[in-house]
Amino acid sequence: MSVGSWEHQLLNWAYEGSQSPPSDACVDVTEQALKRAYQVCADVTREHSRTFFLASQLLPPKKRRAVRALYAFCRTSDDLVDHPGSESEVHRQKALEQWRERVTGDCEDPDDPLVLAWSDAQASYGIPQLYAQQLIDGVARDLTQTRYATFEDLTAYCYGVASTVGLMAMHIIGFSGPEALPYAVKLGVALQLTNILRDIGEDWVTGRLYLPQEELSTFDLTEADLEAGRVDDRWSAFMHFQIQRIRNLYAESLPGVAYLHRDGRFAIGAAAELYQAILDDIEAHDMQVFQRRAHVSAQDKLRRLPGIWWRAYARGYT
Repeated sequence: MSVGSWEHQLLNWAYEGSQSPPSDACVDVTEQALKRAYQVCADVTREHSRTFFLASQLLPPKKRRAVRALYAFCRTSDDLVDHPGSESEVHRQKALEQWRERVTGDCEDPDDPLVLAWSDAQASYGIPQLYAQQLIDGVARDLTQTRYATFEDLTAYCYGVASTVGLMAMHIIGFSGPEALPYAVKLGVALQLTNILRDIGEDWVTGRLYLPQEELSTFDLTEADLEAGRVDDRWSAFMHFQIQRIRNLYAESLPGVAYLHRDGRFAIGAAAELYQAILDDIEAHDMQVFQRRAHVSAQDKLRRLPGIWWRAYARGYT
């Protein structure tokens, strides 16, 4: 697997995180309370990410509920810093640090279903604590940083908010060894870059721009062009460049599915390929991401699943 210059720091973070211990599970919790907690996480997942919910449905029941607890933890962390302007930066920073204490300690708040389920999932699958810390550090960047100068800068952000998710999910699914980590890191970057292209219009409204400033300049684009929602030859060329790079990242990362436990390969393949299909939708609508949000219909997702199954199990993305 080739490693780009921007990946070295990300891999250092990933290997460092892998050496940290998991947290302890909540004690003196009834199975009924735990079941209710996991159901809350399932509801959060269903409400906020149809793609993640569908992909997680392809896992065995215990792993399914654990990855949904992971999703709920990540979603809650992100929501605490999202919607700039709704609350002061200081207030959101304080709320995030309080959340960090609750979810990265020894389950000090077993009455919170999200904390309870996440604590149990971490302990049950030996998820390294540092990955959760890295994710919270990643989403915290949204409190102070709204622009990224280079692609390398942007990938560091992508690691914090997305690659960490894959690294944690990998512990739930099961994997062969450290050779799987670079693939998870790269897939996380691909997924987050896909989100970034899909959400350009929405992010702009909130004052955030996740496109590398250096690359916008290369294509002779300015923030005035984005403010105007201008879709012209310059924008099309810029977006084609971004989309092709992301597709290359998917192609390079998906062979890593072979390093996962067999019962989780279909789910990860589905999550990756269904997200990648968002790029097809962007292209099908002539790179218009200002006036519409790209998506993949439920029917299209289901139509793609047999092929994904074959690539995940029979072909192995080789």
